Amino acid sequence: QQLHQQYPWGGCWGAGGEGAGLRRKRAVLAVLLHFLETYKGLLQEEESAGKVIKELYLLIMKDTSLYHDLEDEILKLHQLVETVELKVADETPPPNKQVKPLFRHFRRIDSCLQTRVAFRGSDEIFCRVYMPDHSYVTIRSRLSASVQDILASVTEKLQYSEEQSAREDALILVTMASSGEKAVLQPSEECVFTTLGINSHLFACTRDTFDSLVPLPEEIQVVPGDTEIHRAEPEEIANHLTAFHWELFRCIHELEFVDYVFHGERGRRETANLELLLQRCSEVQHWVGTELLLCESLGKRAHLLKKLIKIAAICKQNQDMLSFYAVVIGLNNAAISRLRLTWEKLPGKFKNLFRKFENLTDPCRNHKTYREVLAKMKPPLIPFVPLILKDLTFLHEGSKTLLDGLVNVEKLHCIAEKVRTIRKYRSRPLCLELEASPSQLQTKAYVRQLRVIDNQNLLFELSYKLEPGSQ
Repeated sequence: QQLHQQYPWGGCWGAGGEGAGLRRKRAVLAVLLHFLETYKGLLQEEESAGKVIKELYLLIMKDTSLYHDLEDEILKLHQLVETVELKVADETPPPNKQVKPLFRHFRRIDSCLQTRVAFRGSDEIFCRVYMPDHSYVTIRSRLSASVQDILASVTEKLQYSEEQSAREDALILVTMASSGEKAVLQPSEECVFTTLGINSHLFACTRDTFDSLVPLPEEIQVVPGDTEIHRAEPEEIANHLTAFHWELFRCIHELEFVDYVFHGERGRRETANLELLLQRCSEVQHWVGTELLLCESLGKRAHLLKKLIKIAAICKQNQDMLSFYAVVIGLNNAAISRLRLTWEKLPGKFKNLFRKFENLTDPCRNHKTYREVLAKMKPPLIPFVPLILKDLTFLHEGSKTLLDGLVNVEKLHCIAEKVRTIRKYRSRPLCLELEASPSQLQTKAYVRQLRVIDNQNLLFELSYKLEPGSQ
């Protein structure tokens, strides 16, 4: 009715210029707001309706810079979306009834603005499993499900008969990286979802078709152009990085660190939150390279390099050493460090600043410089988590847990002390002032669903295309 009041006959939808465009968008927003206010209590139970809302929301966010008159409606929309999501989080239904999308592999479905909550092995998630022709089925599965369970769900979706499954053409589950590297997963393996690479995917195929598998086309189109990072201020991006990584860090139970080290790759059952944070760290590293190498203009690229160094500096100031490390490591990627012309245009002040950052992340003498800086920080802070795992691994592998049938109490005390430091880092809440303006929400959405190229060969190709002669 609201749409028809604005446009009594269908022909108006195609005419009227910019004013009509604004009226159309305002009418759609009015319908969406009314729908949310009426049905917000039921939306989370209806997957398809929730998906439409989230897709519309992301489309509307893209229009904020073009239609400033819609800011009030967009802000109201954001508040309603947050209300829906926070209500679901507060109700905390039983874990096995709550279906959660993984933040990375399901970024087009997941509401990127939702506050992160911890995963448990019994949680149910949505997952896409691809076929050799790149079609896919979406299955609902436990996070800790075995390969055998996943294949059973896929077989059911594809309506394979039991007789077919028992024959030689039974399906196998394969992980496929964006580089084309693939591996067959054994039926008894568990918790495979959180161990996937950044742009890796699960494929189901027969053994006969395994050799013909090829990776999906690059998820990010290699088309140079300005992304959100060129518009947003370094402070905005750095603060949203810190806020998101704090959410992810808070989700990790202390025992996940111990489980990750003690039980090895094949025995981990309850380390989903830790593994997601480690993958996010890798994602940020590749994001740095992706954004720089998709920037064709030398001047813009040098300006972006300067902005990324600023982002690293602000993350360090925020005591977010995870983001700081990830950005610095990303800038040290060989495909970036070889861009001589780009680095030459960087102001001397920022060259010196980056050298200091390199010294801080230098692993010499067991990361002595970094450890000294970290020791002076007070909570809340986000440490460079991979180094904590390295320390725990050294403690675990350096001495036996059982000696002559007796428990090595000294070893366990050392491990407990390391875990207590993690508790100390999170002993106070993180307080960052983040506005709820449309532009800030756009930056928040961008930071929480980074699109990256993780294929090093492709990154080198882009690098050589930008500066063929650089060494």
